[in-house]
Amino acid sequence: MNNTTSNLVRLLVVDDSALYRKFVSKVLAADPGIEVVGTACNGKVALEKIDLLKPDLLTLDLEMPELDGLGVLRRLQQDQSPVGAIVLSALSAEGATATTKALDAGAFDFALKPAGASPEASIAELEKHLIPKVHAFSEARARRSLQPKTLNVETPPTSQFEVPPPVVRGIRPPQIVVIGVSTGGPKALCQLIPSLPSDFPVPIAIVQHMPPVFTKSLADELDRQSKLTVVEAEHGQKLHAGTVSLAPGGKQMKLKRSAGSPSIVITDDPPERNCKPSVDYLFRSVADLYGGECLAAILTGMGDDGLLGCKLLKRRGATVIAQEEASCVVYGMPRQVVEHQLADFVLPLEKIGAEMLQLVGREAATCR
Repeated sequence: MNNTTSNLVRLLVVDDSALYRKFVSKVLAADPGIEVVGTACNGKVALEKIDLLKPDLLTLDLEMPELDGLGVLRRLQQDQSPVGAIVLSALSAEGATATTKALDAGAFDFALKPAGASPEASIAELEKHLIPKVHAFSEARARRSLQPKTLNVETPPTSQFEVPPPVVRGIRPPQIVVIGVSTGGPKALCQLIPSLPSDFPVPIAIVQHMPPVFTKSLADELDRQSKLTVVEAEHGQKLHAGTVSLAPGGKQMKLKRSAGSPSIVITDDPPERNCKPSVDYLFRSVADLYGGECLAAILTGMGDDGLLGCKLLKRRGATVIAQEEASCVVYGMPRQVVEHQLADFVLPLEKIGAEMLQLVGREAATCR
C-alpha cells in the first residue's frame, strides 16, 4: 500500500438533508486525501453504516430525526469506537450550545455550515474551514499510531527542548495567566479550568479559536463546571483574581492599563495568521503590560498562533508552559513553541493546573 493510500481518510457524511449530503460529499471527495465512503440520513443509519463501511471519520449534523448527532457521539464513546467526528453546526445560540456538548462528548472538532451567498461561496467556505480539519484529524491519527503505548510522563519525549527557567521566576511571581488554544481546546479547557481553586490568586485570559456565539456558550459551560468565575470578555472589563476571561469569537482581545488598573479592550482589528481572536494579538499586549510577570500556556491546536507572542514574552522574562504531544488533540501550536525552545515546561494536560498553582504562588494574591 503506498503512502498516499495509507493516509487516506475514509469519511461518512451524516446529515438529514439530502441536498446537504450531496453538497458536502462533492466538496470532500474532490480532495485527494479524502475518500467519501457513504452517506447517512440520521444517526441510526449512521451507526449501521459505521459497522458496514468502517469509516475513519464522520461529518456529523446534530439535529436529525430518530437519533441525533449527540446520540451518535455518546454511542461511539460507549463502544470506545476509534471513529472520529467533525460536527457541522449552525451559527446560532442553539447550535453553539449543542456543539459545546458535542465536543465534550468526544467530537474531534467542528465547522460552521456554510452560509455563502452562492453555491460557489459555500464551496469556498467548506474548502477553507472543513477540509483542513479533516487533514488535522488524519495527522493526529497518524501521530497516535506512532506513539508508544506507555509514556514516562516525568520525562516526556519533548523534554530535550526544555530551556532553563527565566531568572525572574520566583522573584516576581506571575501577575496574570494567559492561555492560547485551538482544536481540542474546549475539552482541554473543561479539564484544566475546573481543576483550579476558587482562590486562584491572579486573573486568567484565554484565546480559544472559535466563531462568534460559540465562545459565549463555552464560557457559560466552563463557568458552570468551575469554582472560578468564567465570562466571555467585554470591552472595558477590569481584570480580577478568580475570574477567567474568554476572548469573544470574531473579535480581537488585548489588555491595557486604564485608570491605574488592567482592563480588557475588544477590537475589530483584522485577523492575524487567519485568527480572530488571535493568541499573538493578546500575548503582545500582555508582554507590554506585564513584562516578565506573566505565565503563558499554549495548549492543543492547529497552526502556529502564539509562537510570536511567546517569543516576545520570553524576551521579557515570562514563563511558558506547552502541552506535551501525547495529550494534545492536535500537536501544532505547542509543537511550534517547543521546537523553537520557548517552553520552560512541557507537561501533559492533567499536570498543567498544578504547575500553574505552584508558579503563581499564594503570595501573589493581588492583581496589579
